[in-house]
Amino acid sequence: GSMTATTRGADWLTQGGLRPTRQRLALATLLVGDGQNRHVTAESLHAASSAAGESVSLATVYNTLRAFCDAGLMAEVVVDGSKSYFDTRTDDHPHFYWEDSHQLTDAPADQLLISGLPAAPTGMVVSKVDVVIRLRRA
Repeated sequence: GSMTATTRGADWLTQGGLRPTRQRLALATLLVGDGQNRHVTAESLHAASSAAGESVSLATVYNTLRAFCDAGLMAEVVVDGSKSYFDTRTDDHPHFYWEDSHQLTDAPADQLLISGLPAAPTGMVVSKVDVVIRLRRA
């Protein structure tokens, strides 16, 4: 409908049980305000918030992304063991990682077939399977 970007951001925070502080609301609006899913890094979200005229420090952006993950609103996808991407889409789905541009995008889940996983060690269960398909120029 005619939902505003800010309303969408506020509703999303409420779903996660998070108090809509000014900074959380600003970042939530950038993440989900247009109703589209996106993949961000702390750096890319920080740059977007600066461009939008929000003064939010990189540390705050990082801590807020962590809070969004802890609240179940976002999923963290680690690429290379060092770079964390944060995804507003939280169901299990595969990703393409574009090595040239360092972008993370959704890959078609219906084409992914995982025929078997190793049994989890005693007392453990598999919580999530992250599939990152790395792409480089042919």
